[in-house]
Amino acid sequence: MSWLRHSRDALAHPRRALAQSRHALAHSLRVRLVALFVLLALAMAATFAVGMQAALSIGWRDAARPLVMDYVDKLAAEIGSPPSTERAQVLVDRLPLRIRISGPVVNWRSSPNQPERGQPSGDSGRWNRDGVGDGPEEHLLERRSADGHRIQFGLSVAAWRDRPRFIGWTTLALLLLFTALAYKRVRRLLRPLDDIRAGALRFGAGDFAQAIAVPHPKRLDELGELAATINTMASDIQQMLDAKRSLLLAISHELRSPLTRARLNTELLPETAELQASRDALLRDLALMRDLVTDLLESERLSSRHAALHCEPVDLKALAEEVALGLDHPVQLDLAADLPTLQLDVTRMRLLLRNLLDNALRHSGEASLAPLLRVLAQEAGGVEISVRDFGAGVSPEQLSQLAQPFYRPDSARTREGGGVGLGLYLCKLVAEAHGGSLAIGNANPGLVVTVRLPAG
Repeated sequence: MSWLRHSRDALAHPRRALAQSRHALAHSLRVRLVALFVLLALAMAATFAVGMQAALSIGWRDAARPLVMDYVDKLAAEIGSPPSTERAQVLVDRLPLRIRISGPVVNWRSSPNQPERGQPSGDSGRWNRDGVGDGPEEHLLERRSADGHRIQFGLSVAAWRDRPRFIGWTTLALLLLFTALAYKRVRRLLRPLDDIRAGALRFGAGDFAQAIAVPHPKRLDELGELAATINTMASDIQQMLDAKRSLLLAISHELRSPLTRARLNTELLPETAELQASRDALLRDLALMRDLVTDLLESERLSSRHAALHCEPVDLKALAEEVALGLDHPVQLDLAADLPTLQLDVTRMRLLLRNLLDNALRHSGEASLAPLLRVLAQEAGGVEISVRDFGAGVSPEQLSQLAQPFYRPDSARTREGGGVGLGLYLCKLVAEAHGGSLAIGNANPGLVVTVRLPAG
């Protein structure tokens, strides 16, 4: 069944990637701007063509039509009455014309093998193609001779029909070229958006080392100003975080000495029956404060950019068994036999396993099953560690906050039962320091925390 599930996942990944790419393409600002340029170019071309056609048609009616009418009269007179096919053929050879003569004596066509493309529509004399027709009131391209023959003139498109196609394709190619140039220019103008997005992702992940590239001040536009503003904001956030970490480290260091002296003085108190209960409670509180200071110092070390790890080959199976045996409560173990040996910081990994198991034991409540520690090998050579308890779990709204420092789902719990809220945060920092990840989810019943560690 596992291979079938993997096959379905493999088939689903390309579909999901295709759907994501379609969504990104549909919502891309570049694509929408290019579409706007194309629509604008087409609208301008259509408006220009309609306007020029209207202007030429007005010019045709007002100026060219009388000239053409007079010219057609001269052509008809040159053919003669009765019409002479020889003279008509001379006109056809000399001019880009098609001539048709029909009547009681002469019936002749200049192109008998060519289909009639410019037939006049009825008796009105209007030619329905080739763009050379006339109105029914003037019979511009048709003349009648004195002996009853009808002479029809039409333009021969063979001589010029390729030229409009060439002009049309050239115009389309120029429009596409201008659109491509506009897209290239828009892409260059919007290139800072990619830098801003990448910088925002880095800042969101806590990496403030690399600022967003800002254009030269002479070329600074609105996007450049936005990048500079975000850089300033990131610098301010980094300064605040550094100040907070410095304060925590200073307080933690300063608290260690008085805590040690207080614990020593408490242990030197006489062990009398009257003082035993107070002495034990004070020692528990001092131990809790000591653990809190230790966790704070460790969290600040791991969250810094220069977290020092002392890596060595670690047998996770043996380490998990060691940590489980050191607990005061039993846990279930599911450890794979073929676990790879990884380069890990054994002290931090022991801390991770201990915190995960302590958290599971703390939240097991009255569950009949003990927490389950599972360590499995991954396909890429890494390791997956998961710890599940069988308690009540937490609401889905709280899952994303469980790995935050000092967060506890139940604010009414005492610190003795609920901890201080640094256990899962430290586990997350240990996993990320080793290049891995931590995920938390409900297991119904209970909660499962999964840590994935890569091979390298």
